[in-house]
Amino acid sequence: MTTFIDLTRLRALTSAEAEAATYGAQQQERMGFFTDTTLCIGCKACEVACKEWNELPQDGYNFTGMSYDNTGELGGYTWRHVAFIEQFDRTDGQAHPERKGRWLMESDVCKHCTHAGCLDVCPTGAIIRTEFGTVVIQEDVCNGCGYCVVACPFGVISEQTHEGTMGKCTLCYDRLKAGEEPACAKACPTESIQFGPVDELRERAGRRLKAVEQRFDGAQLYLTNKQDGIGGGGSMWLLLDKPEVYGLPPDPIVPTKYLPQMWQAASIAMGMLAGAVIFATVAGARR
Repeated sequence: MTTFIDLTRLRALTSAEAEAATYGAQQQERMGFFTDTTLCIGCKACEVACKEWNELPQDGYNFTGMSYDNTGELGGYTWRHVAFIEQFDRTDGQAHPERKGRWLMESDVCKHCTHAGCLDVCPTGAIIRTEFGTVVIQEDVCNGCGYCVVACPFGVISEQTHEGTMGKCTLCYDRLKAGEEPACAKACPTESIQFGPVDELRERAGRRLKAVEQRFDGAQLYLTNKQDGIGGGGSMWLLLDKPEVYGLPPDPIVPTKYLPQMWQAASIAMGMLAGAVIFATVAGARR
């Protein structure tokens, strides 16, 4: 991976300013994903393609207790995760598909946040925003400290235990550099996962919502709002139920959103403390 702008300067800016500086310097459109869950058939082709292209180890075949979901969640070696949610009437603890109900399926991935907490807290400069507007971890710079894990409001990042570094979706940065779309979007047979410029995807998501909301009660968009707690996502979804049904936070807020105000308040408090110490010292000397 290559660092595209001065990281020392980047760390002195807010996330929004850093994003503008990066995009302005590179003059590239921001690229991302729109996932239409109404089209997902749960085939897991995206998971397989992601692991194959990025040479990630398999998750195994252990029963997770989560329907047909053997991966369970995103992690250091699982950069795409297809969630299966069964919404059927249940009697005596058993699912009855013949009763009124439905399957919900959703392919989850890193949100590539506009205001990225993981990038804000990384002490080594391992996490950068690329010329495509995506947020990636440079594994050769990562020291495995784990600050990014707690800074992510979505629980996307975790340790790659064999390497001692952190891992998550790169939006197939190497493929983007070669003019190719990410492996997951390329492999999706129903075009549930769509790749393109983020602004265009937001418009497409809005049109798609209008087309399906009459047929699907509760259909809604997720992470398309630039005014939300992460400034909107580079990845966005059309969901058929509330985000929490899919294991997604309903109102995500990047933990570092108020970092400038926190530092300002801390500086004021330190100044007041220093003033009090000086006053006490002077007063004591006069006695």
